[in-house]
Amino acid sequence: MKPRSLSFVSLAALAAALAACAQTATAPEATLTEAPTAQIAAERVTRGNLVMESIPDIPAEISERLTAYENVRSHAFLDWTGEGGMLITTRFGDTNQLHEVTSPGGARRQLTFFDETVGNATVSPQGGTFLFARDKGGDEYYQGYRFDMETGRITGFTEPGTRNGAPLWSDQGTLAAWARTHPGDPNNDIIIGNPADPASVRVALEGEGAIGPVDWSDDGSKLLLQRYISIAESHLFILDVASGTLTQINADDTVAYSGGALLADGSVLTATDKDSEFTNLVRITPDGAVINYTGEIEWGVSDWELSPDGNTVAFTLNEGGLGTIHLLEIESGLVRPGPTLPVGIASGLGFSRSGDHVGFTFNAATSPADAWSFDVATLNLTRWTEAETGGINADTFVEPTLFDYPNADGMDIPAFIYKPESAGPHPVIISIHGGPEGQSRPGFASPAQYWVNELGLAVVVPNVRGSSGYGKTYVSLDNGLSRKKSVEDIGALLDWIETQPDLDASKVIVYGGSYGGYMVLASMIDYGDRLAGGIDIVGISDFKTFLENTEGYRADLRRAEYGDERYPEIAAFFDEISPLKNASKITKPLLVIQGFNDPRVPYTESEQILEAVKANGVTAWFLMAMDEGHGFRRKSNREAQREAETMFLQEVLGIE
Repeated sequence: MKPRSLSFVSLAALAAALAACAQTATAPEATLTEAPTAQIAAERVTRGNLVMESIPDIPAEISERLTAYENVRSHAFLDWTGEGGMLITTRFGDTNQLHEVTSPGGARRQLTFFDETVGNATVSPQGGTFLFARDKGGDEYYQGYRFDMETGRITGFTEPGTRNGAPLWSDQGTLAAWARTHPGDPNNDIIIGNPADPASVRVALEGEGAIGPVDWSDDGSKLLLQRYISIAESHLFILDVASGTLTQINADDTVAYSGGALLADGSVLTATDKDSEFTNLVRITPDGAVINYTGEIEWGVSDWELSPDGNTVAFTLNEGGLGTIHLLEIESGLVRPGPTLPVGIASGLGFSRSGDHVGFTFNAATSPADAWSFDVATLNLTRWTEAETGGINADTFVEPTLFDYPNADGMDIPAFIYKPESAGPHPVIISIHGGPEGQSRPGFASPAQYWVNELGLAVVVPNVRGSSGYGKTYVSLDNGLSRKKSVEDIGALLDWIETQPDLDASKVIVYGGSYGGYMVLASMIDYGDRLAGGIDIVGISDFKTFLENTEGYRADLRRAEYGDERYPEIAAFFDEISPLKNASKITKPLLVIQGFNDPRVPYTESEQILEAVKANGVTAWFLMAMDEGHGFRRKSNREAQREAETMFLQEVLGIE
């Protein structure tokens, strides 16, 4: 009974043939053998699944040193096996796979061996089996699989060609429910069935929008569903499984909900920002009354899980980016501190079947992620895995400093900065998160540590207007026609950098992925005279073409955030802020990185901005992985990305 995501995505970096595609804003059907080379074939090089343009050969010494950072190995807690062990995800080859750890510090037994990443799993309440998913080449059309832990046999249980959300076991472990959609369809259906018997699978509800299951009633007769509209709005419903009757909870509310649990007395436990800037744990009684358990706490609830007996909630608070654990006793309403952790981020909480222990993932800026647990009664901590750092002395890892800088509207914008030990002045990378409702948090990041320790760069990580974690007013400040407000916060950051004697304001690179890639391009247009260059990873280059070409299940969700291009006022505004239509103002070097199978930001977004910038006579490098989607998941591809980034940084910033 914990908040469930509406897709199989668990951990989330990173768009002639092609000239015609960019001009018509239509992403063509293509296969890996149809790599886009006709337009500029003479200038492109294909090496395996990588397509490159203008990227020089990589010196061996760069590859060798980068390998150490890319060999950092982290571990994430997924679920308890029911036998006192844990399922975790970690990497021992090119991609993350599922492993079992039977005791703290024990040997890891690899369970899945796929070329594609496997990043989550949920164990049956009966034990003995678990469900997991994988896609193909980053296309995010997840298929569900059942793993028999006794025999090791893997069987599929979802319909090929569909996109399937995270399955939710009934308390009896005989049924699972999940969301399913077809290509081009913005609406999820709710599917119920026994994963061991694919013939039992049926459509329980023909849903509307991004709806998915978050909890079963104890007797399996009802399902609690959540429909996501935007980060500011979602709705809860109860589905009668037998009749298909759907009843909305507090239908008049226009607030955000995050997961839910059906309690024995008919109440619903959920997290919501109703009547608050931050997300609180609340209980909605059958008559609609709301009991707020955490309203006196300054920060927002991040993730949470209800114990098997329904008496205790373990939850994390997002305290300015850090993640601390707390416990709530349902009947008394008492909130007490959880275990005392180092400074860092706890996430992914999961009660053991007995309810005596909670597993979780913990990572910090100087410590890669590991699987941990704590005793609910004593709060004693147990570390189950030990992250490896690629042979690098962990004492050399740099702790970021939290600071605020002012913008033109009189606001203080939160940011983190990583600095080398030397006096400086240091060249600067401004690393901008995606989302746009994302938040940069001080977890471990190999690229940042490499940039600081090996290249001598300072890394500034801002949470500009529109970032989550600072209240619902702050996250809405870049919506619709206010989109450029977040870009203005990069201009204000450049002002701040100029006041810092240990930072070199003449050598600043902007770096970002997805919406962060749009921010890179927009910053290079608005503040190009103050930047040395930019690195755009799977970035949006035109909101109109992006919304027309993103996968059908995402278009309306993104229109709720960015605006609907089908309205003339919004279309005109998109033209005004479009990096593609303002590309003539980009005059500094640009590196564009893209996954060919990206369902979120189609590869045509990258192709069209690349061609527009090249028309300016500007240095433009390009790297595309034909077996990746929205960001690179394969270690071999990430290594190629880091090598290209390093060469670009050295050339543009003039560093060794």
